[in-house]
Amino acid sequence: MLKKIVLAGSGVVLMTGLALGTGLLSYTRCATDWARQTAKDSVPLEWEIKRARQMIGDLTPEISENARRIAREKIAVARLEQEAERTTARLGGSQQEIERLSADLRSGDQAYTYAGKTYTSAQVREDLQARFKRFKTRQQTAEKLTQQLTAREATLRAANERMDAMLSAKRQLEVEVENLQARLAGLRVAQTSSELSLDDSQLSQTRTLLDDIEARIDVEEEVMQVDAEYFGEIDLEEPSEGDLLEEISSYFDQSEAAPAERLVQIELND
Repeated sequence: MLKKIVLAGSGVVLMTGLALGTGLLSYTRCATDWARQTAKDSVPLEWEIKRARQMIGDLTPEISENARRIAREKIAVARLEQEAERTTARLGGSQQEIERLSADLRSGDQAYTYAGKTYTSAQVREDLQARFKRFKTRQQTAEKLTQQLTAREATLRAANERMDAMLSAKRQLEVEVENLQARLAGLRVAQTSSELSLDDSQLSQTRTLLDDIEARIDVEEEVMQVDAEYFGEIDLEEPSEGDLLEEISSYFDQSEAAPAERLVQIELND
């Protein structure tokens, strides 16, 4: 019984360890990815653009090496083409000679003269057989050369196309990195403009002082205008007797009406 309990406990511990290990692994991977992304985001954009320029520059040796490979292949293809042409030309001459000897043997003569020498029909037949064997071998060689030439020409065309594509892609990358550089420069200018804080306190103080001075000058000018209007001018208008009589009558009318109003007020109160 004790043995079963120990085994069961060991199994639980093992499963728990596996579960924790799996969780710890996922946490570790998540933390690693986060740290990698954070480190990448913390790299300045100027440095990333510089790195991109460096990577584009690193394409130059690779392109140069590919260009040398293509040049070597062009030379090899040209030599192979020349060899195929020579083989084809020899085949043409050999075929003519074989056809001539074959025609002579068909005539049934016992001897044949070539280049001042006489050969029996057996010698001619033997020579014809050897020539025909070499012709067939050379023809197979010519066919293989032609096949090789066709294949290598196709490979060379594909290499030229890849080189053109690589050069075009490199030029496109250069244009794109220049565009990104211009965009980043504009972004930095905008950020500098938005973050630029100028100290205009002295300007504000000067503006306030000028406003105070202007206000004081306005006050002084207003005081001088009032003094000149009310105390410095001579009254050119003569006093009117009609106005004086009206003023006296109005004054006494108001004086007589005042006791009567007080009397009415007293009676109302009683």
